[in-house]
Parts: sequence; structure tokens; C-alpha cells
Amino acid sequence: MMKQGALYPVLRSLENSGLLASRVEPSVTGPPRRYYSITESGRETLAGWKELWKTTKTFVDETLKGNAHE
Repeated sequence: MMKQGALYPVLRSLENSGLLASRVEPSVTGPPRRYYSITESGRETLAGWKELWKTTKTFVDETLKGNAHE
């Protein structure tokens, strides 16, 4: 499980990179809340990461299959 102290720096970094956008809204039960949403650039980057992950996963799966037959 990721701790909150580790999550927020990642969210800020993604926002600074233009992959996320945020907005702050008041809260009646406490401090203002920040809401994050993915940007178009974030969607494009995510699509690239997904393709890279698929390629990597296929490579690992094929490598493990090859080793399993030996």
C-alpha cells in the first residue's frame, strides 16, 4: 500500500509534467480538497506506457515459456 506522503509528490510531479491537472474545491467538513484529472497529454503518455508494458510482458512471458520447456 502506498502512503499518502509518497503519493502527493508523485501527483505534483505528474501535474508539473503536464500529465495531470488539478483543481481545489472548498470542503464543508475540513480543509479544501484537491481533485486531479488526466490531461490529453497524460492520456497519450499512458497509451505509450501501456504499449511498452504489453511489449515487456510479452517478452517476459515468452522468455519464461522458453525456460519452462528446458
